[in-house]
Amino acid sequence: MSTLRFALAGNPNSGKTTLFNELTKSTAHVGNWPGVTIDRREGTFKDGNIEAEIIDLPGIYSLSPYTPEEVIARNYIVEENPDVIINIVDVTNLERNLYLTTQLLEMDCPMVVALNMCDQLEKHNDFIDRIGLEKALGVPVVRISALQSHGIDKLMKKAVLAAAVNRKSSSVLRNTVLEKPIEEIEMRLLEQGAKHPLHKAIKIIEGDAHVQADDNLRKLKDDLIADVDDIEALIADLRYKHITKHYSPFLRKSLKPGELTTSEKVDKIITNKYLGIPIFVVIMYLIFHLTFGENLFFIEGLPSPGVLLQSGAELLIENIGDLTTDFLIATGASEWTYSLLVNGIIGGVGAVLSFVPQIILVFFFLSVLEDSGYIARAAFIMDRLLKRFGLSGRSFMPLLMGFGCSVPSILATRTLDSERDRRLTMILIPYMSCGAKMPIYALFATALFKQHSDIAVFGMYMLGIAVAVVSGVILKNTVFKDSKTPFIMELPDYHRPRARNLLLHVWEKLKGYIIKAGTIILVSTVFIWLLANFNFKLQMVEQNSIDSILGTIGNVIKHFFTPLGFVGKADGWKPVMAILTGFIAKEAVVSTLGVLYAGGAAGDALLQTIASNFTSASALSFMAFNLLSVPCMAAVSALFAEMKSAKWAWFSVAFWVASAWVASFLVYTFAGLF
Repeated sequence: MSTLRFALAGNPNSGKTTLFNELTKSTAHVGNWPGVTIDRREGTFKDGNIEAEIIDLPGIYSLSPYTPEEVIARNYIVEENPDVIINIVDVTNLERNLYLTTQLLEMDCPMVVALNMCDQLEKHNDFIDRIGLEKALGVPVVRISALQSHGIDKLMKKAVLAAAVNRKSSSVLRNTVLEKPIEEIEMRLLEQGAKHPLHKAIKIIEGDAHVQADDNLRKLKDDLIADVDDIEALIADLRYKHITKHYSPFLRKSLKPGELTTSEKVDKIITNKYLGIPIFVVIMYLIFHLTFGENLFFIEGLPSPGVLLQSGAELLIENIGDLTTDFLIATGASEWTYSLLVNGIIGGVGAVLSFVPQIILVFFFLSVLEDSGYIARAAFIMDRLLKRFGLSGRSFMPLLMGFGCSVPSILATRTLDSERDRRLTMILIPYMSCGAKMPIYALFATALFKQHSDIAVFGMYMLGIAVAVVSGVILKNTVFKDSKTPFIMELPDYHRPRARNLLLHVWEKLKGYIIKAGTIILVSTVFIWLLANFNFKLQMVEQNSIDSILGTIGNVIKHFFTPLGFVGKADGWKPVMAILTGFIAKEAVVSTLGVLYAGGAAGDALLQTIASNFTSASALSFMAFNLLSVPCMAAVSALFAEMKSAKWAWFSVAFWVASAWVASFLVYTFAGLF
């Protein structure tokens, strides 16, 4: 028996990702859709005799030709012919989710509807008539809770049975004013042997530019709907009217008209016009306090969980360094071998890895916010702010992803309808401090700010947001003049995050970080050690000497950074070279500082060296420049691919460097006053 292919299709926030993780367990892997850079996630489901390949289609609201995600999802179904479409429907938002369902039903493809979040339905004492809805839709319907792992086995058994049946497409647009045009064009397409003729006929009538049709069909369409002013609005209206009349009655709610659910009551406060943003700021501060705070809730002698874990990691790396030193001395290793292993690799890579516990904590807290349903509220809250510089809340998700990594967040701008919005959002994304910059803040905050390290790190994140706002206003009124874009979204119910999902989210982030530390950072650390210990004649010089290759280059270009305050000393070229290596990967900034300043020392020795070479003002300036400047080469590569214009890409890079310089100068000047 050949392996079946099941495609998961559903709205964003419908629980599709949770279901995918539940089905694929540890078999999931990520690639790219052919020809585009949007993530393609696939995995394998195995249970007894059932084995299926699971393809996670992008989260979409419809199959209309507005975003690349919608085109990808539709093209995969049309061209790849999956054995079954599993349509995930958020049963708590039935009408909105069924809009996509009505479009999927127009495909000649077996289909199963998974009514997700039925645990929330029971929690609210609501009832869904599954059998009645199944008869009305004409496809199998299964109640599930992906979060609680309920109904998954039954869903997969239904999907296997559905794969053996040749389903005939159907449309809610039958028996409407569009029935004749649809039938006429569908008949012509059948004669041409087209795939999914009903779906294609409706798309031609909609005027979908992504669906190919000859001139005769286009002319026939124009003749048949000549008296219709707005065909897309008419089709949307007909779909919703059918859903409201024929599907919605199967969901019976216990609440009386006007009565609020618990989530709606909480949202009265969380999404309040005046309280929403302050609450968001407080939540973000608490995350950084728990991660970087020297004293937990300002209780003397009680460290935060992040500081406690980071101290343990530092101790471990120090012990590794000591053991390596003892071993090299005992075996009579050469001076350059000792320098490379201890001063270079352990000092550089170890400096980065020592902050892994704090990175895990930040990712964990952000995952809790995402799984609980708060992140969707944050998008709604930030929509008010984003509108002030010409964006909508839809840009919030790519911007929020920037706190994890700039690369996927740049790719995520493909969900935006407007090319203007995409370009403006991509320019602002690096100001959202990615996880790779966290070790920089942690190093300087711990070395120079002690009791206020949480405020220092939190301040960097707030500075990034502030610069994004100011830059957005400037760009909106200069190079990106245009109208505001609307933002519509549904807010999922609040629910308790599931431990397994949190662990999966954190592991995915951590895995990428560790892989980078073991590859890019390791290689760059060795390269930095070579440049810091040899001159242009390839002669070994005194460790970290100004006569080294790095010292010579840094001493020339440091003048550009002199007004920023961190190159005042004789060895001021060292932070400059750390910034330049950070263009490869931001983690390399800390590893470079570990090699150049501490000579392989870790823990307290590295912190003391940093404290003696920077002032509080110069440290803030250095952190600010790394926050706002070019993120990394991977992000720049993604930018050039997504901008689709070298001119705009180079403009973005220049804008980042300029804004970083100006902001760092202002930070240094202002901080120097105090």
